[in-house]
Amino acid sequence: MGRKFFVGGNWKCNGTTDQVDKIVKILNEGQVPPTDVVALWNCCIAEVVVSPPYVFLPVVKSQLRPEFQVAAQNCWVKKGGAFTGEVSAEMLANLGVPWVILGHSERRALLGESNEFVGDKVAYALSQGLKVIACVGETLEQREAGSTMDVVAAQTKAIAEKIKDWSNVVIAYEPVWAIGTGKVATPDQAQEVHASLRDWLKINVSPEVADSTRIIYGGSVTGANCKELAAKPDVDGFLVGGASLKPEFIDIINSATVKSA
Repeated sequence: MGRKFFVGGNWKCNGTTDQVDKIVKILNEGQVPPTDVVALWNCCIAEVVVSPPYVFLPVVKSQLRPEFQVAAQNCWVKKGGAFTGEVSAEMLANLGVPWVILGHSERRALLGESNEFVGDKVAYALSQGLKVIACVGETLEQREAGSTMDVVAAQTKAIAEKIKDWSNVVIAYEPVWAIGTGKVATPDQAQEVHASLRDWLKINVSPEVADSTRIIYGGSVTGANCKELAAKPDVDGFLVGGASLKPEFIDIINSATVKSA
């Protein structure tokens, strides 16, 4: 059984009701591969998850085509209570939101979320029945210093120390220097980090987890570069930012067909 291709769309802090309606219409009307095209990938199209801002989650969930799912962009590290402005994993589960993005570089950098804090958040979200897209990635300075894998391994280790079951975790490798900059890791650079991450999981968690865990790429993914990236053996899909707000997101979903070639 292969790892099912995964495409996530992170809308970040964007959208009005009119814009959201237009994006949902594009997704609902988009032509995606029939279920028998991606035979090597569990006989179905890519698993598609879109992540609108909190306030739009219920409307997107209610209007989106049934085979596409929704994700929250974050959740609190423990049970709800006197934490003004936060949203708990229990609340998301109560709304029927199946996925949450945790550890995004913007939250790490702008809000000071540490590796350990992210690890705690992942563990708690999983304990409440959510599935997690866990983000890891290095800055430009860290890449230029040759410490990419040290950084990514430390981020992943902080998660691995808190969880035992990886079946509901997708790792999103997002080089910080490529997010929203127009710069993209080359397919070979992406493959190198993804393969190293898989080796880390094999050595530090288990060969089974390494084989089954999907590692997706994020960082200025577009309709123009997605197929070349998707062709790499350890790239199991994408976490898409700006392009997930545009019609080309359908082209990115359709890059799943590369895996059946």
